[in-house]
Amino acid sequence: MATAVFLGFILFSLYLAVRSKKGHGKQDVHDFFVASGQFGACLVFFLTAGEIYSIGTMVGFPGGIYAKGPTYGVWFLGYILLAYPLGYFIGPKIWSAGKRYNAITLPDLFKGYYSSRVLELVVAVSAILFLLPWGELQFTGLVAAFKGLGWNFPPVYLILIAGLLAFTYVAISGVRSSTYIAILKDILMVVAIVVTGAAVAWQVGVVHVFHAASQQVSNTMTTRQLTFSMSTILFQSLGFYMLPVGVQFFFTAKSGDTIRRTQMVMPLYMLMYPFLVLASYYALSQNLHLASPNEAFFAATTRLLPDWLLGLVAAAASLSGLLVLAGLCLAIGPIVTRNLLPRLPENRQKRTAKVVIAMYLLASIVMTLLTPNLMLTLVNTTLYGVTQFFPGVLIILLSLRVRAAAVAVGILTGQVLAIVLYARQVDLGGVNLGLLCLAVNVTVMLLANSGAKLLSGAAGRTSVTERARVP
Repeated sequence: MATAVFLGFILFSLYLAVRSKKGHGKQDVHDFFVASGQFGACLVFFLTAGEIYSIGTMVGFPGGIYAKGPTYGVWFLGYILLAYPLGYFIGPKIWSAGKRYNAITLPDLFKGYYSSRVLELVVAVSAILFLLPWGELQFTGLVAAFKGLGWNFPPVYLILIAGLLAFTYVAISGVRSSTYIAILKDILMVVAIVVTGAAVAWQVGVVHVFHAASQQVSNTMTTRQLTFSMSTILFQSLGFYMLPVGVQFFFTAKSGDTIRRTQMVMPLYMLMYPFLVLASYYALSQNLHLASPNEAFFAATTRLLPDWLLGLVAAAASLSGLLVLAGLCLAIGPIVTRNLLPRLPENRQKRTAKVVIAMYLLASIVMTLLTPNLMLTLVNTTLYGVTQFFPGVLIILLSLRVRAAAVAVGILTGQVLAIVLYARQVDLGGVNLGLLCLAVNVTVMLLANSGAKLLSGAAGRTSVTERARVP
């Protein structure tokens, strides 16, 4: 029964993808990737939420609570809640800048404002490199979800089918199909989480679950943990909307006010997290010996829910991972065709992007199967890297005058330093290393900009002096 329900929802998602194409038969590159900026608040809301609340919501958050206790949830919830007010103010400005420069991608913004090919390439290449591990995370999350549900299919088949589905969603009508499917995915995900949490409360009891779990995990934070939580909340909230996928989704909105309305209601999604905590505490209270903490949520579903509801949970988990994969494809495809291949005619960009997307998915599948541990380790560097774009984006939004070369040097310094510190596991006393790298990024950028101005001024004075000596 669970398999029948699961397949039914997957087939329905394909129907929604086809349905999204109605009235948009021949899509140009702007319509395919950013819906020609026609989405209202409702569609932007579901599209953005579909990317934010991914399979990590059902796998990562409960797994963290199971393994590390409630203190894990402080920074996890904190940075998201801090990011929403930030998005309320900068989101409309990013949309306005995108409109001004006819942007589809994040590198398009840098290209339009700074008029620098070098800076455009720095942003484009580093964006792709830091997004690559994110795809494998979705594949690995899907495999973990199905294992947690007791579906022991060979991982290679699951990964290949997931890659094919993600490509199909994108190929049908680009961002429009992702948006329609996001509506279905969000409904299924919220229902799955709330029903699971409610089943724990009904069949076991909230008081019993919390009391039993408190015997196994600590509810207090050390000074070091508090330092890490606070610095991580600040750092990741700044990088929350610097992911190229998130910036691109802003460009789908009709207006800046559309984005403001979506940011105002986004925190409503946080109401489902207490139900996730209940599921995690259930796994702790029952002394379940899980193969991985990532199975905590699914341990509750398989023991408390009827078979047909397991199919709904599986569909919610699958669509959560698939939508993030589709979003990554929609971001990487145009970055290659517009920013790495700038001379490619616009009428060929969409077709070429589909080839790039297929290659990206294939590469992610191969890396997932051959070197899973390597890429999953690199996932931690994604936010370290993309958050280094924040100073450059802020300069665009505030219309400040900073040299492109200085911004490029700052970004590269912050990114390289983050990778080195992470690889060497340098101890910063609990401070998030990305925040330190961001501070270095800004410092280097300011010094490089000041130095360039001094050199330019000195060169100008020398030129004036030489002209004055001419008889």
